[in-house]
Amino acid sequence: MSTTTYELHDHDLLPGYDGRAEGNARVRYELRPVRTPDGKTAEGLHAAWIILDNPSQYNSYTTQMVKDVILAFRRASNARDVVAVVFTGAGDKAFCTGGNTKEYAEYYAGRPTEYAQYMRLFNDMVSGILACEKPVICRVNGMRVGGGQEIGMACDYTVASDLANFGQAGPKHGSAPIGGATDFLPLFVGVERAMESCTLCKPWTAYRAQQYGMITEAVPVLKVDGAFVPNPLVVTDTWLANGRVVFGELKTGAAYAAGKAVLASGTVDLAPLDAVVDRMVTALLMTMPNCVQQTIESIRKHKLVHWDKNKESSRAWLALNMLSEANAGFRAFNEGTKDDREADFVLLRQRLAQGAPWSKELIEELQPKSRKGAR
Repeated sequence: MSTTTYELHDHDLLPGYDGRAEGNARVRYELRPVRTPDGKTAEGLHAAWIILDNPSQYNSYTTQMVKDVILAFRRASNARDVVAVVFTGAGDKAFCTGGNTKEYAEYYAGRPTEYAQYMRLFNDMVSGILACEKPVICRVNGMRVGGGQEIGMACDYTVASDLANFGQAGPKHGSAPIGGATDFLPLFVGVERAMESCTLCKPWTAYRAQQYGMITEAVPVLKVDGAFVPNPLVVTDTWLANGRVVFGELKTGAAYAAGKAVLASGTVDLAPLDAVVDRMVTALLMTMPNCVQQTIESIRKHKLVHWDKNKESSRAWLALNMLSEANAGFRAFNEGTKDDREADFVLLRQRLAQGAPWSKELIEELQPKSRKGAR
């Protein structure tokens, strides 16, 4: 390898950025080795790992974390020594569950102008992923839900722990999945399946997501008695029930209970997931970089045609919604109990049918019974 050095300009927005602490929530930027097909380290080349490090809140992103993700992707995009970007979360419970609902409920609820500013940052985060000049691999180490699903779908590839699940939550908690899901998901799975996911908020297992073409690969990560086994809660063979194939669905009844026992007896080891990520980075290493960049940018245009058309009107709607359903829904999620975090949907529809205006009194009336009973 040549040892010649050149005088180069620094094009980073924040030179030297490598993540910023914010209490217990942060984004880490790490450079990790890239290996050739024979397992040797490719000297001077790296994979940039961008890690959402807020595991106590399922890697939900705060306002500061959104800023840091933008900076991290900009740095990775500019880095001459980076072959690919790996976007992931800390721990084994979640890649990301979207925006930090505590921050939403305690700061943004009822403040549409502030939330519009926040959504400017969110839009820049999604656009930054889509504009990254390096291939982006989403390493899904657990739940990918809500805004986490949206930033994940902005990536170029997804490989996932087979214990992960995927879905939207907006209509259950006072929002709409218009931060990318309604733009991207129909391209992956078709309009009707996208409609089911986005409106009914029914989560998909990793195997169902792979079957639908939303992710590249689901990887077993549960080790039982020294061997890796597929997710024991999910039907992973072709099985007919009531005349339909249920591959990829959660088991039910006694089979689900037995699966829970297997799950409890094992340990989660993400090494097989990391091996798949490393294999993908190696495969990308063995290509012409400019040809790959042109290819991914051309394929991304299918996402961008929808994203660029809708992102500003979506931002405006989401901001105004902070005065009404989001105000009620995010407060319910933040202040309710673990098993009772939803606003009273039936009462809301009844009040609206009666012509009731949105007010502080209505929002309070819609809060979970568990919360109201605790006062």
